[in-house]
Amino acid sequence: MHRRVANKFLAAAAAVVALTAAPALAQMAPWETELYEAAKKEKPVTVYTAHYNTEEAQNLCNGFEKKYPGLKCNFVRTTAQVAFQRFQQDVQANAAVASVFSSTDVSHYPALKSKGLLMEYRPKSLGQMVDSLKPYNDKDGFYHVTAAALMLITYNSSLVTEKDAPKNWTDLHDPKWKGKVSIGHPAFSGYVGTWVVLMQKLYGWDYFTKLEKNQPQIGRSVNDTVTMLNSKERWVAAGPEATTLLSKDKGNPLAVVYPTDGALLMVSPSGIPKNAPSPNAGKLYIEYLLSKEAGDIQTKAHSLAVVKGVAPAAGAKPLEQIKVTRPTEEEITKGIPEVKEKFRDTFGI
Repeated sequence: MHRRVANKFLAAAAAVVALTAAPALAQMAPWETELYEAAKKEKPVTVYTAHYNTEEAQNLCNGFEKKYPGLKCNFVRTTAQVAFQRFQQDVQANAAVASVFSSTDVSHYPALKSKGLLMEYRPKSLGQMVDSLKPYNDKDGFYHVTAAALMLITYNSSLVTEKDAPKNWTDLHDPKWKGKVSIGHPAFSGYVGTWVVLMQKLYGWDYFTKLEKNQPQIGRSVNDTVTMLNSKERWVAAGPEATTLLSKDKGNPLAVVYPTDGALLMVSPSGIPKNAPSPNAGKLYIEYLLSKEAGDIQTKAHSLAVVKGVAPAAGAKPLEQIKVTRPTEEEITKGIPEVKEKFRDTFGI
């Protein structure tokens, strides 16, 4: 009797999934239907990601499952360097776990590509990508931009007035900020690693020699700076626009400054591991990240839209009104390993 009840329940659940999937299938392009049908025969897709905070990563997984009924999405959210180490450990242990690898450190991708650890795949949705981001895609098709955001100056507005807030990156050297600055660590965060490379490019390593004199509090993730500002452990920071504005939305007294010498444009690619246990689901997930549905989720979390036709979040400054700057992929790839050691030597951590 119990078995009959269970079988009826499973049959009913399958019928619900089938009914839900029917309208979705009718709206799919042939290539999308092919990927979807193949993905339904695979394990749930697992994404290693450093692109988002946990809530946004979960919302994207939920959106993927809603768009593709019957598919399941899991994610592992860590800092960029931890995600990279974990993926390498999986490879060494011959353990296929991730079907999508998403890092904020673009230096990871040439290394993975050269070792044959990524699968070539050119998303069908690339035409929808914002034109200014297309140059950051891999020319050989092994990884593509699926997230974009800014790193800039942030501060606690209950402690610092807009007039007194730093206006450019070198203002963080002002002695009035001694013991009041927060930054992340390039050995853990792709955002911070890229920022350190940029500061060295703009001002030489002397930038950090001077910053060390202000005794900054150093977290791991760039998002740790938001926690430090909220707790009033620190007053100003080199932090992420998206996480800071999300915290402000929740009522915390935080504000951002677009530096006169340029906010750091962070472009974060995704690739499919060569040993992906669910390669078709992985491809479909990357296609989803290049969709308007994913773009709406990203902008609500104050990330930049990767695809065209997505309005920015209410109150957000349009990208075309912001002075942005970014090191080249070659500069990042060569620079991050070097600055990790120099950073440890300078800050003793």
